[in-house]
Amino acid sequence: MSPSHSHAEAPAHGAVAPRATSRSRGLDFLALTKPRLNFLVLLTTAAAYRLGAQPDSLPITLLHTLVGTALVAGGASALNQVWERESDKLMRRTRMRPLPDARMTATHARAFGWVLCVAGLAELAVFVNPLSSAIALLTLVSYVWFYTPLKFRTSLSTIVGALPGALPAVIGWSAATNDLSLGGWVLFGIVFMWQMPHFLAIAWMYRDEYARAGIPLLPVIQPDGRSTGRQAVLYAAGLLPITMMPTLIGLSSPTYLAGAIVLGAILLVFSVEFAVTRTMDSARRLFLSSILYLPLLWGLLVWDHVSR
Repeated sequence: MSPSHSHAEAPAHGAVAPRATSRSRGLDFLALTKPRLNFLVLLTTAAAYRLGAQPDSLPITLLHTLVGTALVAGGASALNQVWERESDKLMRRTRMRPLPDARMTATHARAFGWVLCVAGLAELAVFVNPLSSAIALLTLVSYVWFYTPLKFRTSLSTIVGALPGALPAVIGWSAATNDLSLGGWVLFGIVFMWQMPHFLAIAWMYRDEYARAGIPLLPVIQPDGRSTGRQAVLYAAGLLPITMMPTLIGLSSPTYLAGAIVLGAILLVFSVEFAVTRTMDSARRLFLSSILYLPLLWGLLVWDHVSR
């Protein structure tokens, strides 16, 4: 009885474990794509596509644009985590990622990243247009092979990283228009400038962890925070006139312009508060306001554009 009883229980345990392991493995691969971060990437791409869309643009083209962009962005995030797996071990906010926690090998993560990138570039080239695929390739190269290694060498890496961070706006615009006209670069400028106070707030909030990992961001090399706060204000102030450009080039009406000024002024107020106080709370308020700012601005711009 005893041996047969133990054999009878084995399949039950054996059946449950693979399902749990498979689910955990799937979640680890999903984590490599940084889904929360890349949500804003897709939001930007969709907004830019809609702003550039022509009367004969098809919804299926937007879908292919978002799928291709999501694949490239997810693959780039995976390759970035392969590169940073050792430094991620040293930071509390990243040490439980699949690679630093040794739940996945670098070989598997690298292969996964490359598969996503190639699939995404092909999706854009075949189902959208080659120009959008070329911009996505530029985004991938600048993010993984320029920004990522520079993070460990200079505080200017933040500016370099803002370039691939803003290119999804150009991907969306070029997917809709098949050109690199002024509208796409105005949207690029908005995202580029928005990223700086956003990144600087994060850098201040986690400055001790970045220092421990050997990443020389501005709050690490100038710990009094004066330069960090000053730059946050300068970029937030510079963002205001750029957000006025859609109205000047005919993408939007004065209604959007008024809303953009209000949103920009609010972000600037939080930036000034952070620059003056340089506290954790003020940095967190700047971070949260920047997170809300971009979806609100895109929503206002797209709504104004399509309702004219």
